[in-house]
Amino acid sequence: MRGRDPAGATRSAGPAEDLVAFVVGPTAAHAWGAPARPRAAIVGPGLRRVLELPDALALARDVERDRPRWAWWSADGVGRLLVEAGVRPARAWDVAEAHRLLHGGWDASPALAWAAAHGLPEDSVPAPPTGDLFEAAGSDATDDPGDGESPVRADGHLRPDAAAQSWATTDERLLAWADALVACVAAQKDRAAATWPRLVETVHAESAAAVLAEELRHDGLPVDRAALLRLVEPLSGPREERDAAVLRHVPGREHTDLRHPAQVRELLAAIGIDVPSTRKHVLEAYREAHPLVPALLAWRKEERIATTYGLRWIEEHIGPDDRLRGRWTACDGAGGRMTAEAGLHNLPVALRSGVAAAPGHLFVRADLGQIEPRVLAVVSGDAAFARASADDDLYAPVAQRLGVERAIAKVAVLAAMYGQRSGAAGAALRGLEAAYPVAMAYLDRAYWAGTRGEPVRTYGGRLIPTGRVLAGDALGSIGADPASDAARGRFARNAVVQGAAAELFKAWAATVRATTRDLDATIVLCLHDELLVHAPADRADQVAARVEQALTDAARRWSGGAPVRFVADIQTVARWSEAKG
Repeated sequence: MRGRDPAGATRSAGPAEDLVAFVVGPTAAHAWGAPARPRAAIVGPGLRRVLELPDALALARDVERDRPRWAWWSADGVGRLLVEAGVRPARAWDVAEAHRLLHGGWDASPALAWAAAHGLPEDSVPAPPTGDLFEAAGSDATDDPGDGESPVRADGHLRPDAAAQSWATTDERLLAWADALVACVAAQKDRAAATWPRLVETVHAESAAAVLAEELRHDGLPVDRAALLRLVEPLSGPREERDAAVLRHVPGREHTDLRHPAQVRELLAAIGIDVPSTRKHVLEAYREAHPLVPALLAWRKEERIATTYGLRWIEEHIGPDDRLRGRWTACDGAGGRMTAEAGLHNLPVALRSGVAAAPGHLFVRADLGQIEPRVLAVVSGDAAFARASADDDLYAPVAQRLGVERAIAKVAVLAAMYGQRSGAAGAALRGLEAAYPVAMAYLDRAYWAGTRGEPVRTYGGRLIPTGRVLAGDALGSIGADPASDAARGRFARNAVVQGAAAELFKAWAATVRATTRDLDATIVLCLHDELLVHAPADRADQVAARVEQALTDAARRWSGGAPVRFVADIQTVARWSEAKG
């Protein structure tokens, strides 16, 4: 926000008064003359210190008691160091995450974030150093870096070696690099406040999610190794045995490659089943048509476990402390959801019985209910749709208003958010447009912006480019033909809802993280709209109550007090598989 001083002059929002910047200098491997051990600078109100890294981390533990807002270029650098040193920052400003929110995309290097925050053209950002000796010798003459003791060049850009974090080889330079970080945060905060009403708060939540991502990577997900071995070992035998259980239903077709979709379609055609694809939802409709189909569906589950979640997966990703670990990110680069590697985001349901709380502990599992339609009620400002959210089952009052069965109402609402117009959804969608015109108009505006290739912003302010849409799990170019225009529109229509839902989820997770810490509870999994919190068994009920209260508090802050009810199914279990629903 912008404010005014008593004289009425506009003042910058600037960084918070309790902002504390933490930067780390290069080691001897990065630059000549660097100290043998890395040094770090900590700069904040009444604090300006350069220390060897272990001492700086010890000081950070003391500083954290005052709950400052830590500033860093990226959580996967300093944030990771703090977490590994036992510091759990309560508040932060992550420059990389702020840049992604403000400008979209994934690239968020210090040089690019600095340039964008200061309004400098992206195409003039200096190229990072290559390490070539001739380049180093000629850089002063060709790049006009300005004052050699400043990380900022004469043209306003960061020096390439400073952006690459190899320049700050003295204490004075390290302090100057921390000052540059503070200046970048101030510029980003001003830009965020001027760009979107809720964007500063979204940066705070996104930065907390970036810290949580490092904690999830560090702490890991508790598992029962013996139980997982019992589940995967029977599927780790020869693939021919798994294939034979399917192919025995179609004698004469034993040489079919079940891993080749075209050959599977030919196999199905041989028994009179003609399908456009072999996707699971397509095959499910034919489950009763022939024994081959359920056998094929079961084979897919087993094949996935055997090839992706087999013995090698256990050896590579589960530590001696029986914790499953993988890299986490605060956003997926498009819709804004948290993502993970090592199978943490795609763990088959069949393996959930192997996810078990440690002795003396329980899981508090919390799953948001009908999150996207409830989010749509907030972001669109549709009062009638907001009233429907008062029910535990939002689709029931919608069905009553439309005069249709609940199942049809659910299909219509989901179709509206995903851009589906054909089939059973078509007629119900026309009813939605009449009953909830404000919500539908919000989605339509996003759709038409997408068809024109214009970027859209979520409720919290994340910029989502629509010139490129999701193709599988990656961003792919889609050209400019009418079909691609429609694809961009559907992408934008869903992104403004899915992105806002991700923002609410992360605000909720950050609140849970902050309000359950004194009970020694930790979040160990964030799966789309679901949280898994690891808590001492004798405090699990208290943790569950706080998780529920955290949703109420986070939703109220995120929505600005909108009259929309959010619900979560919260259960206390010893194993993930015990959660119902």
